[in-house]
Amino acid sequence: VQSWHNFATAFVLFVPRLVAATIIFAGGFVVAMLARRIVRNTLAWLQFDRLAARTGASEMLRVAEMPGADVLVGQIIFWLVWMGFVVSAVDALQLGPLQGLVQQFFLFVPRLLLALLVLALGFLVGNFVWRGTLLASVNAGLPGARLLSGTLRLLVIAIAVVMALEQLGLATAVVLTAFAIAFGAMMLGL
Repeated sequence: VQSWHNFATAFVLFVPRLVAATIIFAGGFVVAMLARRIVRNTLAWLQFDRLAARTGASEMLRVAEMPGADVLVGQIIFWLVWMGFVVSAVDALQLGPLQGLVQQFFLFVPRLLLALLVLALGFLVGNFVWRGTLLASVNAGLPGARLLSGTLRLLVIAIAVVMALEQLGLATAVVLTAFAIAFGAMMLGL
């Protein structure tokens, strides 16, 4: 009887938290969809696709079989906003092992955004270096102009990926050691 009474009391205390979590979850989905639409419309108004096409980002997204730049940014915003609400909904359940999940998530979001910015800038700089090197090599009549420009582009993108992973704090020592070994081997080979 005492076990049944404890279960009933815990259940009565849990139901309002479950309802609150469900409302936060559903409301977060609506807010995330609204944020995605606002971001996509704003980027379309600012002609973000033209900028992406001029920098070469659209071509890289097309080759990777990914959506356009404005759609991709909208999707990133959608998932960030919705995951924030999902984490808040889980926190509203007040489950012991998941306490403090919201704080950790909101500490992680700025690092994620910075890593995405570093990665995007790395791709832009990589494309710029690729075009500049290709033009200069062809004009100078160097053999293997495409190989040289492609290698430099890949190197710049690899550096950007390593910097982005370091911002995320994912296996920093392993990534930096692997990058140092690969970079050293490539320079020694050259």
